[in-house]
Amino acid sequence: MTTETSRPSTAGDELHRSAEGRLAAREQRYTSNRRTIVEALAVTANPVTMPELLRLRPDLTQSSTYRNLAALEDAEVVRRIVGSGEHAHYELAEHLTEHHHHLVCVLCGSILDVTLDRRLERRLDRTFDGVATDHGFALDGHSIELFGRCATCRS
Repeated sequence: MTTETSRPSTAGDELHRSAEGRLAAREQRYTSNRRTIVEALAVTANPVTMPELLRLRPDLTQSSTYRNLAALEDAEVVRRIVGSGEHAHYELAEHLTEHHHHLVCVLCGSILDVTLDRRLERRLDRTFDGVATDHGFALDGHSIELFGRCATCRS
């Protein structure tokens, strides 16, 4: 298992076209504030909370950012992760970045992205497909969140 140190640079035209298209499919506009949020999330190493996002981009206002995050989440541009902290975390949806999982600290609520070895990921896919098939379920994907204590909280 390896830990992500930074997200791939996905703030290019393709990312914005995809975000704009997903919003348009829901009759929503890709406003400058929504673009700013997408750009901020594209360069973060791990999911961020609303206060962290506002510190990264002080040009955003809290009230409109909440509304815009909700619209981006509804359009499947942004994913909201509820951990154990007092704030939800936000990241770009996986189809816009890469497949990964999360380490969630149960004490401070921090969330770290982790990418598994491809062979292990394929084994997990086969296992999960088998479980789904056994229950007559059509599987679209999976997400794993591991809960524990981060290095800072353990010290």
